[in-house]
Amino acid sequence: MNIPENLLYTKDHEWIKITGDEGIVGVTDFAQHQLGDIVFIEVNTQGETLEVGEAFGTIEAVKTVSDMFMPVNGEILEFNELLSDKPELVNTDPYNEGWIVKIRLTDASQASSLLNATQYKEIAEG
Repeated sequence: MNIPENLLYTKDHEWIKITGDEGIVGVTDFAQHQLGDIVFIEVNTQGETLEVGEAFGTIEAVKTVSDMFMPVNGEILEFNELLSDKPELVNTDPYNEGWIVKIRLTDASQASSLLNATQYKEIAEG
């Protein structure tokens, strides 16, 4: 299981890479493996400001549909349009080409409540 050290994680299996006041959010390698073959991703919250824990979209696999949750408060700036035609990028490259949304953080201090790679690994392997 791939858990990059340079990212922060949620207990709901989302990751975020923060640069300044913006972040890129996706689902973890563990999550995509649990979901199976991803066939569709829907994000209809672009332009909205959401609170930590609110659903920003759904991810659909062959066997299930799951909500994706905000790791921090922020405004949804952009959806990864590559996923419209190739949702399987979340399966093959969840931390790079398979990112899901770009956000503008409204409270950067919330990042301190997220998990680092070691803490997340305990949950994912637990």
